[in-house]
Amino acid sequence: MSTEIGIWLGAFLTLCIFSFLYKDNPFFRFAESVFAGVSLGYYIGQTFGQTLVPNVIEPLRSGGFSPFTSWGWWNLIIPMALGVILYARYVGKIAWVARFALAIYVGYYTGIDFMQRLQGEVLPQSADTIVGLTAGWGDPVAWISSIIITVGVLAVLVYFFFSAEHKGVVGGVSKLGIWFLMISFGAAFGYTIMGRISILIGRVVYLLGEWIGLG
Repeated sequence: MSTEIGIWLGAFLTLCIFSFLYKDNPFFRFAESVFAGVSLGYYIGQTFGQTLVPNVIEPLRSGGFSPFTSWGWWNLIIPMALGVILYARYVGKIAWVARFALAIYVGYYTGIDFMQRLQGEVLPQSADTIVGLTAGWGDPVAWISSIIITVGVLAVLVYFFFSAEHKGVVGGVSKLGIWFLMISFGAAFGYTIMGRISILIGRVVYLLGEWIGLG
């Protein structure tokens, strides 16, 4: 077996997590808390070192900005102030102040995310659907696949079209859209399970190989 303390610690925490397969217990809660704390600490360190320092602290310290002569100063201070205001929610008397910063944050990033998804997902998917439908004439299998994809996209869009009551033809197409959604959710869930199984295999290989030394 391994004699390295780091490997023994990793094996202990892995077994603590696996103990949940039996039932909830203090060992699992301990490992869960350690994982959450280490992850949060790592995230805070990464955010401070890769976001706050290069984007706020360093420009303010070395940029020579003046609050009265440069807009760059305000472009740094205002976002930083909004970020600080978010923590006002932990102070009971002024917790309501955090709502203003949160509203600006949500509205700003909703607008950005909307345009990014429109340009990066909706429009390319629509274009690929049309191109796939017209480019598959020479290959029957590809053409049938394009037909299925086109029908699925249109059926799902009809399902989410709430301006018309889902009865008659609209109701039938929307039900077809539900089937396509369930198939896609099932495929996504299966892909997630495969990812989790890969993590499990990695942990078992770690225990048997790195820790016990059977590999």
